[in-house]
Amino acid sequence: MTTLLTLVRHGETDWNAQRRIQGSTDIPLNDTGRSQAAATALLLGRRRFDAVVASPLSRAFETGAIIARHLGLPEPATHPGLAERSYGEAEGLTDTEVAQRYPHDDVPGRESRSALLARATETLAEIAVRFDAGSVVVATHGAVIRAVVNAAAPGTADRYTTPIRNGSVHSFRWDPERFRAELVRFDDPLDEVSEQTGDESFAEQNPLERR
Repeated sequence: MTTLLTLVRHGETDWNAQRRIQGSTDIPLNDTGRSQAAATALLLGRRRFDAVVASPLSRAFETGAIIARHLGLPEPATHPGLAERSYGEAEGLTDTEVAQRYPHDDVPGRESRSALLARATETLAEIAVRFDAGSVVVATHGAVIRAVVNAAAPGTADRYTTPIRNGSVHSFRWDPERFRAELVRFDDPLDEVSEQTGDESFAEQNPLERR
């Protein structure tokens, strides 16, 4: 039986707003991030879910908790495999600062993309087995979601052209026979209170709202 996994990126933090790399550093949501999580929860309320599972990092856990409360579900279970990619000594820096300090892209202590994908895949497999044939919200991080999206649909989420925005929703069916996720929807909900919002309203930008 297949399990539907709905991956949600956490809401905004102050480091997101400052364009600083967070990685494994535990930076909490700011007020905009909480509003984004609440807005995404409203949209997800149109679907049925059995559980919420979250990264142990507070920005993702709080996002998951906001969603769980709205859905009438218990507080999220946590799984360390959902934590953000570790960026080693790049954490706390901007992309410009990283390029200046590490011009050859050799950042000490940074988790490789292959290692990230391996643990993300293993983690999603565990969640899919635990909630077999169910529907689960997974509150996690941008690099984790990007790795899973690109594994399911190569080239879909290019780092430079396709941002994984705060509060965005990406839905997958887990295929137990091939041990991989099949991309169902590549959604991009933008909260109208976000500074990055374009001219469209939240409803116009969000495919979930239009369904």
